[in-house]
Amino acid sequence: MTYLESIQKYKNIHMIGIGGVSMSGLAEHITHYGFHVSGSDQSESKNTKHLKELGLNITIGSNIENIKNADLIVYTAAIPENDIELLEAKKQNKPRMERSEFLGLITQCYKECICISGTHGKTTTTSMIATCFLEAKKDPTIEVGADLKIINGNNRTGNSDYFILEACEFVDSFLKFYPKTEIILNIDDDHLDYFKTIENTKKSFQKFIKRLPNDGFVIANIDDDNTKEILDGAPNLITYGVKEKADFTAHNIQTDSYGYPTFIVYKNNKFYEEFSLNVLGIHNVYNALACIATCDFYEISKKDIKNGLLKFTGAKRRFEKIGVFKDIPVFDDYAHHPTEMKTTLQSAKSIPHQKTWAIFEPHTYSRTVEHLQEFAEVLANFDYVLLAEVYAAREENTTGISSKDLANLIQEKNKNCFFFPNYQEIIDYLKQNVQKGDIIITIGAGTINQVGYQLIQEKKD
Repeated sequence: MTYLESIQKYKNIHMIGIGGVSMSGLAEHITHYGFHVSGSDQSESKNTKHLKELGLNITIGSNIENIKNADLIVYTAAIPENDIELLEAKKQNKPRMERSEFLGLITQCYKECICISGTHGKTTTTSMIATCFLEAKKDPTIEVGADLKIINGNNRTGNSDYFILEACEFVDSFLKFYPKTEIILNIDDDHLDYFKTIENTKKSFQKFIKRLPNDGFVIANIDDDNTKEILDGAPNLITYGVKEKADFTAHNIQTDSYGYPTFIVYKNNKFYEEFSLNVLGIHNVYNALACIATCDFYEISKKDIKNGLLKFTGAKRRFEKIGVFKDIPVFDDYAHHPTEMKTTLQSAKSIPHQKTWAIFEPHTYSRTVEHLQEFAEVLANFDYVLLAEVYAAREENTTGISSKDLANLIQEKNKNCFFFPNYQEIIDYLKQNVQKGDIIITIGAGTINQVGYQLIQEKKD
């Protein structure tokens, strides 16, 4: 694998927003190939600390001096146009690339670029596939949207033609990539601040399919109606599902006392193999089917697929058990869309418990407004719901929406719903009210997991 000439000419690369999951992994990856990388971020994090330990020059805050020696500026879509480093780069007429464009150049360097796309399940499925490829000693390069235990981080630089990565649809990022194989897990009405309608989302996925070469492959969930609609003209299509006829199907799905599934897979209506998972939920059976179909296409043995799936115990923040508080298990889940939260609820129900405590922080004002009623409907099914204020992320609150509005809707069906203006009040309420046999789940894509971590660090009374 050799980098393109268009990338090699940039010896010094400065990355704005380097602490993000994708940016930090990308930064670590390119340092392996001799690039000098620096970066800045507005706050210190585990990722920025890790990059500092690797010897990268990381600035917390902004400093226009960072631009002086840079040959290329890479920035995330979340960086505002008035960022002082970005403005200085424009002033000095420095080459600039949004993160996905730069990552797209790198994908061109691999003969087998495997892109995992879909509204829900990208991180888990990417992690499953990566684990199986590692089990088969394929030595892949990996970019995943969360820490994966087997690689002790969110990225791995391999020495093969395989590049396994998440392909996010937000702001059409995945249309900058050059895939050989595309996995399409599902298509749902998320990121409507950008796409506006589900029809526009589907059109974006159709454009994604068109980026494949003639010898490219699409591996798709035929049970998902929105995905099914866009598959006309997809080259070399491989399908999977549970409900519909597909190339790969799961049958006789059963769960053990911990809620972990076991199921039999058929390929082209013939017995293929029996598989067991160490992650919860029917949604993970679908994710595993996508993994199995992909690995089979790349001629990974059934034994390595079985072992890889058994070794996979979940990506970070995907219904992850992070500890206990007074013998009460505390879980954390990245779910931030109503569909994802339904799977969180299903996973919680599969665990023996007395009461479920959902600690939810809505992510972005636009998503909260768009799905307010749906959020209320799913959250009302938890026994107790504690709400934090909306996590702004990249947005300003132009609508006046608040988690108080969500609380009012939930309370129409479930009186055990409470809004708290800060994390500490949530922690104090939990300490006073949870009982043995209950389970606690922090839910959201922001920093709500801090509640769980602070709670389990509390000394026992």
